[in-house]
Amino acid sequence: MLSAKLGHFLDSPLSPIVKRIPLSPDTLTIIGFLITVIAALVIPLNIKLGGILILIGGMFDILDGIAARTRGKTTRFGAFLDSVLDRYSDAFLFLAIAWYLAEKGNHTGALLSLGTLVGAFLISYTRARAEGLGESCHTGIMERPERIILLIFATLTGWLVPVLWIMLILTHITVIQRIYHVWRQMNR
Repeated sequence: MLSAKLGHFLDSPLSPIVKRIPLSPDTLTIIGFLITVIAALVIPLNIKLGGILILIGGMFDILDGIAARTRGKTTRFGAFLDSVLDRYSDAFLFLAIAWYLAEKGNHTGALLSLGTLVGAFLISYTRARAEGLGESCHTGIMERPERIILLIFATLTGWLVPVLWIMLILTHITVIQRIYHVWRQMNR
């Protein structure tokens, strides 16, 4: 939803900064991924520090796309690498939050995190499957930017369970939105 509404609005203000970064877009993708992996390792020990690291990793996730577009270095492999590492990042973060909550004795929260992870994977899968069938599928209210923003908010405020309830519901609504969207496209 944010991607569709805001598009690449950060490209213009951040492109002068990105042009000074001597790293390739793929390198920025990998650095962001590694920071996110560190965030996942930190979350069970220090939830707020984990949230700050998610924020830093998320900034690299924004910069890699801007670097690719402003330098004219967008590649199919770069998009593929970014997508695959995003799925790994999602898995590590939601598993870390589930672990954190389970250690605190909050098994409902742990299950919410795992259920949200399933929804996040299905959001990605429905888009990939639709595109594999030749249909566009960039619709839904809970895409990755929204999930990352909500995860950062939840980890920094400590409101993990309420935010996970919201994310669980909205991720699965997004899957249904995508299924309906593709059904409509295919039945035009």
